Amino acid sequence: MSAHQEPKTTHFGFKNVPWNEKAQRVRGVFDSVAPKYDLMNDLMSAGLHRLWKQFALSQTHLRPGQSALDVAGGTGDLTQGLLTQVGEQGIVVLSDINDAMLTKGRDRLIDSARVQGVHYVQANAECLPFAESSFDCVTIGFGLRNVTDKLAALKSMRRVLKPGGQLIILEFSQPVSSVLKTLYDGYSFKFLPILGQLIAQDSESYRYLAESIRKHPKQETLLSMLQDIGFEDCRYHNLAGGIVAVHRGFRY
Repeated sequence: MSAHQEPKTTHFGFKNVPWNEKAQRVRGVFDSVAPKYDLMNDLMSAGLHRLWKQFALSQTHLRPGQSALDVAGGTGDLTQGLLTQVGEQGIVVLSDINDAMLTKGRDRLIDSARVQGVHYVQANAECLPFAESSFDCVTIGFGLRNVTDKLAALKSMRRVLKPGGQLIILEFSQPVSSVLKTLYDGYSFKFLPILGQLIAQDSESYRYLAESIRKHPKQETLLSMLQDIGFEDCRYHNLAGGIVAVHRGFRY
């Protein structure tokens, strides 16, 4: 690095941090929130996250005997749905970079007796440790915004898809109404950290999560990113007025 070259940075919420520090900081956030993650999801969304996940799952078009990868799968909500879709002869891999979240997901699936056909892999979305053309479908739910190099992650997910396979991204996005955006901002930056402190004894992590949503690419930007790296038939669906969006793209 030359004397005049600035070190590479990225955003961690609204802060700029060294590029190679973000993953560690995100890991700290999810180490903290893992024990209360599911409860907080229900409280933060008034249970709507379950409907959003059901919609994402309705778009997979998976058939019995096929294979799926749930990237940044956390506590396993999407994994459970994918297991139902691929049946006893299919395979689903639950992956997450965070050991605490992966352990939580594995425990939940074991408690629900969903053990057949599921595998657990601690993995970075930017460099997935799977062979090319391994999966019929890849999902990532509420995880992409926490990835440092989103393009690298999207390319990695495309690489492991089989020809004809589909990537489905479920993520917080940008409200389409200015009125809704104003209300949502008030909720995110005032109420959410208070709720995080009351339930999880951690207001800072939930303040980061609110900030990370605002730094995530907007719907059209993410759509263009998918198209630019070779995904085809790309589209997105706004849910809850754009608070959440589901992006889809195929590898042919």
